[in-house]
Amino acid sequence: MDRVPQTPPQPQPRPAAALSTGAVARRLGVSPTTLRSWERRYAIGPARREAGRHRRWTPPDIARLELMCRLTADGVPPAEAARAALGVAAGERRAEAAPPPPAPTPGGTGALPLGAVRTECRGLSRAAVRLDAPTVAELLEAALAEHGLVTAWEEVIAPTLHAVGRKWATAGERYVEVEHLLSWQISSALHRIRPVPEPPRSPPVLLACVPGEQHSLPIEALTAVLGQRGLPARMFGAALPAEALRDAVRRTGPRAVVLWAQSRTTADPALARSVAGIEWGLRGARSRPALLLAGPGWSTDVQAPRTERLYGLRSGLAVIESLAPPRAATGAAGAEPFAYGS
Repeated sequence: MDRVPQTPPQPQPRPAAALSTGAVARRLGVSPTTLRSWERRYAIGPARREAGRHRRWTPPDIARLELMCRLTADGVPPAEAARAALGVAAGERRAEAAPPPPAPTPGGTGALPLGAVRTECRGLSRAAVRLDAPTVAELLEAALAEHGLVTAWEEVIAPTLHAVGRKWATAGERYVEVEHLLSWQISSALHRIRPVPEPPRSPPVLLACVPGEQHSLPIEALTAVLGQRGLPARMFGAALPAEALRDAVRRTGPRAVVLWAQSRTTADPALARSVAGIEWGLRGARSRPALLLAGPGWSTDVQAPRTERLYGLRSGLAVIESLAPPRAATGAAGAEPFAYGS
């Protein structure tokens, strides 16, 4: 008698991983306190909870929170938004036979075009679109504490700024307020980073935007990380007049001058050459600074002695750290200048 072949048991799909309250907060761009408040006030918490354990949020729980975030961002009062989110969830349970609805766009119609980025970027962008300044500040502090300044800038802050800039460029005058709020909060977070004491009698690094250039966040980040490393830095911010820049170089005798230009219209090769040519010191032993050009505005080579480009915060820091007072190390080649926004 022939044996009837038995069908091997099919593996059961693994349940989707549940997230902690902190992980959900970072993903949505709200504070953990806000999530706990919503759960307490509006009963929009995890559908299931195990006794004696922390809250764990499943994908359906998170989908309800995403809907509530979108509604509150559109001006719907929280209580009404919670009722709507819970009502949608109840309707989905009653219509199990219906095809699943398309996945909602994170952040709604105002979501920023982020692409494949860290979860923290999505949370930060959502908070910025909602103009939720306290949460933006909290998320920035968390990213800086967890990843350090360089990684937080390159993998969380800069991608979010890029997305804001792209959204602003394609939406006319909309979202300018988002860019301004986010930029202010980032600048404030950078200024709260305390530098370590400078070594005595060490020539500083001067950092400034060229005349007419208002975008200073990237060199604010570089200034902050130099301070963390104990490297003396003098930051002059946006749109420093040309003569003031030359006077500062003569008065301080810096080891390097970093000039930031975000756009080609502000980049000034003639100014760069004049700064590179400034000398100080006794006759026969005069010194010049290394000139480091940063930003996408420097699209053409500047023919000047001891001049090179900075590419990215991490590699730019490495170039500055390698500088010895008479000569500079060779920077990275072939990379794109670090920039952000519009």
